Amino acid sequence: MPPVEQVVRVDGQPAPLSAAHVKIVYDGTMATPQLDHPEGLAFDHAGRLYCGGERGQIFRLSLEDRMLEQVGDTGGFCLGMAFDAAGDLFICDSRHAAVFRFRPDTGKLERFAEEAAGRRLRIPNFPAFDAQGNLYVSDSYEFKEPGPGIYRFTPDGRGELWCPEPLNFANGLAVAPDGSALYVVESFARSVSRVPILAHGEAGAKEHVAVVGTVPDGLAFDAEGRLYVSCYEPSAVYRLTPDGTVETLFHDPEAILLCHPTNCAFRGTALYTVNLGKCHITELAIGVGGAPLPPVPA
Repeated sequence: MPPVEQVVRVDGQPAPLSAAHVKIVYDGTMATPQLDHPEGLAFDHAGRLYCGGERGQIFRLSLEDRMLEQVGDTGGFCLGMAFDAAGDLFICDSRHAAVFRFRPDTGKLERFAEEAAGRRLRIPNFPAFDAQGNLYVSDSYEFKEPGPGIYRFTPDGRGELWCPEPLNFANGLAVAPDGSALYVVESFARSVSRVPILAHGEAGAKEHVAVVGTVPDGLAFDAEGRLYVSCYEPSAVYRLTPDGTVETLFHDPEAILLCHPTNCAFRGTALYTVNLGKCHITELAIGVGGAPLPPVPA
């Protein structure tokens, strides 16, 4: 998705996805354990859904039998999460101001990072991996106070402030399928920005790509290079096409199927969102798969 010369805005056209293609696949309001206002979600290579809770819970959900189990606990507040190619789950925790690594096969939980090159993380919000195994972490810094920015950690744990430019509440991240750029939500700027990944891995100058909704949050690419934006407010999902068009994929003004969705992720040909406003997980039948995950190491 190339940068556009002029920031594009959401069009006024009807949403292409009807309510018949959107459904709640798991309602954790009365479940045991209770799905506790999840903000982040990620799928492992087996298609199992992991999500977090506002008291640090790490949940695993089988969509086939609707079985939810708590498999870990940071003791904080889990925000975004992502799997690396080896199958370890990385979790941003705002209360601890740290990134945790959880090993599903053993249940081991450890702090992976809370600083980089002498700078402490403020509000680590979302992790994303590139094909080389580097971990990017957005730092929301402070509410209503723009600040740096995006950190990068190498597979051996060395960290740096990768993008020092001030961001207005850096939130969801997504690496372009071709690895050319990192896309980042700036929630309080109502926008999605693009940071080029240059030849030697350094960050290029930030470029504004689109103004989306009121409080955009999460990002995910599909296999055709389109970027999906889950929006906390309004309760909606938008889609950005490679030519820069922004369309409303689905909007729920009554906040029933979508209730302040935060992060989103693909499984098969459906997009899933967690809903911070309630305790459920929503499936949107997109009809196209997500961008491929990094390969499992041999």
